[in-house]
Amino acid sequence: MTLIKSISGIRGTIGGRTGDTLNPLDIVKFTTAYATFIPRKSGMIVVGRDGRISGPMVRDVVCGTLVGMGFDVIDIGYASTPTTELAVRMSGADGGIIITASHNPRQWNALKLLNSEGEFLTAADGSEVLRLAEAEDFNYADVDHLGHVTVDNSFDDRHIQSVLDLKLVDAEAIRKARFTVCVDSINSVGGIILPKLLERLGVGYKFLNADVTGDFAHNPEPLEKNLTGIMDEMRTGRYDLGIVVDPDVDRLAFICEDGKMFGEEYTLVSVADYVLSATSETAGGAYTVSNLSSTRALRDVTEKHGGHYSAAAVGEVNVTTKMKEVGAVIGGEGNGGVIYPESHYGRDALVGIALFLTSLAKKGCKVSELRKQFPDYQIAKNRIDLTPQTDVDAILVRVKEMFAKDPSAQVNDIDGVKIDFPDRWVHLRKSNTEPIIRVYSEAATMEAADELGKRLMQVVYDMQ
Repeated sequence: MTLIKSISGIRGTIGGRTGDTLNPLDIVKFTTAYATFIPRKSGMIVVGRDGRISGPMVRDVVCGTLVGMGFDVIDIGYASTPTTELAVRMSGADGGIIITASHNPRQWNALKLLNSEGEFLTAADGSEVLRLAEAEDFNYADVDHLGHVTVDNSFDDRHIQSVLDLKLVDAEAIRKARFTVCVDSINSVGGIILPKLLERLGVGYKFLNADVTGDFAHNPEPLEKNLTGIMDEMRTGRYDLGIVVDPDVDRLAFICEDGKMFGEEYTLVSVADYVLSATSETAGGAYTVSNLSSTRALRDVTEKHGGHYSAAAVGEVNVTTKMKEVGAVIGGEGNGGVIYPESHYGRDALVGIALFLTSLAKKGCKVSELRKQFPDYQIAKNRIDLTPQTDVDAILVRVKEMFAKDPSAQVNDIDGVKIDFPDRWVHLRKSNTEPIIRVYSEAATMEAADELGKRLMQVVYDMQ
C-alpha cells in the first residue's frame, strides 16, 4: 500500500487497487473533497503539473472533476510548484492543485493543495478535506453549471518577471559578472523555466537531463549521492556554479566550481546572509525562520547581522506560519527550500538562484570561497524503525524528561523533541508517512553528529 493521505494532499505510486495506490477513483474523490471545501469566490482553480510520465492522466482526471464540480480550470500546463503558487494569486483564483510528487521517484505522483493565497492549506483545513473525502457526501454541478478549462501558458514569464522585479535581485550586476553555470533539471519542468530565467539574467549555461520526459536520469532527490554526473561535469573547470533542482523546482542545491557540494543546508544560509546584509539596518534587527531539523548556521548568520532567529515545526506551512508571526525577512527549510516573503510564501528555486547569483556577483568571489565564510556544521540523518506496539509519544516524553534537568541542554517539544547543547543538537520526531522516528543530529564533524544521534537512538531502543 503506497497511497498516503495527509493534510498537505494525497500521494502514491501509479496503478494498482483503489484505496492502495494513486489511481483515477481516489484522485476523483480527493479532488472533489477539495472542491467541496474551498471557498468559492471567482469560481476558478489553477492546475499545474511537473514533468512526470503520469502527469497527463492525473491532470485529465483532476480537471474533469473540477469542471464537474462547476469550477473553471486554468490549466497552466508544465509548471513548477512556485509558478503554480504565484499563478493562483496572479489570476485571482480560489485555489490551486499542483500535480507533483516533488523529489519522489518516477512511479510516484501527488496532488498538493493550495488556498486562494497560493499557499498550502493549514493543518485544520487539510484535516477538513480529509474528512470530506472520507464521508463522500458530494454534490456535483448540473449540466447548466459545469465549468470549463482554459489553457494559459503565460505564467512562466510572469513568474520570471516577478523575480527580476525583486529589489534585492541585481540583474545588471549578474550580467556584468558573466557567469557560466551547469544545471541538472532532472528531466522535469526546471528544463523549461530555468533557461528562460538564466537568459534574462545574462548567464551562460549547460543543462544536464534537460528533456522533460519524466523518466528521471537518476534518483530525483538533490542529494550528493545522486549527483555524480553534474559533480563530474563541474570538475572540468568550465563553470562558475552548479545548480540542481528537484522535479517541481522548489528545492535548490548548489555545487562549487571545483565539483564539491556547497551543501544543501547552506542554500538558505547563503541567501539569508545576503538578504540580512541588505536589511541589517532595520531597527531591532531582522528575523529569520527555519524548521527544527535545519542547520544551526542560519541562527549564527542571523545573529551575526544583529537579527533574531526562530525555529518552527517541520513542514512548509509551519515555517510560513512562524514567518508571518515574527515578520521574518527570509526563511525556509534545510532541504534547499528558500522562502522569501517579498516574492511569496512558498519555497522557490528561481528566487534562490537570482538572490544567490546577485550575492556572488557583488562579492566577486568563487563559490567555494563563499562557502568558507559560513559556520561549518555537519548533519547526520538516522532513523529508528518502529513496531506496531511502540508507543512513540510515551518514548518522546521520557526523552524530554531525561534532559529537562540538564543545565547544558535546551529542550524544545513543538515537534517531537529537540535537544540543543552549546555545540551540537539532536532532533527526534515521528514520521508522518512511515513507521519510523527520524533522528537528525548536527555537530562540527560528521563523526560527532553521528555519535550524538546514535547515543539517543540507543536511549530509545532501551525504552522499547
